[in-house]
Amino acid sequence: MKRIGVYPGTFDPITLGHMDIIARGARLVDELVIGVTTNIAKNPMFSDDERIAMVTREVAALGDATIRVVGFNSLLMDFAEAQGGSVVIRGIRGVTDFEYEYQLTGMNRQLNDRIDTVFLMADVALQPIASRLVKEIALYGGDIGRFVSPAVKADVVARIAGQGVAR
Repeated sequence: MKRIGVYPGTFDPITLGHMDIIARGARLVDELVIGVTTNIAKNPMFSDDERIAMVTREVAALGDATIRVVGFNSLLMDFAEAQGGSVVIRGIRGVTDFEYEYQLTGMNRQLNDRIDTVFLMADVALQPIASRLVKEIALYGGDIGRFVSPAVKADVVARIAGQGVAR
């Protein structure tokens, strides 16, 4: 039986921390579905389609891993079930992430107890990276090159320039 994992997120933008979890998560399953979702509370910089394209471009560099990028706007457990997923992969940067993810996992188990959640600790060097902070640094003219790929950096810089954001 094919083991399908689902790694959900907004990926606005996709960071090196996300890519670390994707690469490691892909080794745990036969196929990894990256679910790109909308979270309007996070005030996205990029549209759904732009984020899906960005993630697709970035994961292409991983080579032979079987990865699909799919947009969704539903309950995670419904999405995971529709994708044939048996496991949800979540990245944890620290205690705050764990507390939130622990509560979310409990709720998800109530919705669908056939899908397990696996937590992967972020690489120590990548733990501080958060998309929200990457955007904030970029908005103030800081260099985000240590947190994202060169292509994503160019996307973010171009978006900020296009918005006419004063620095």
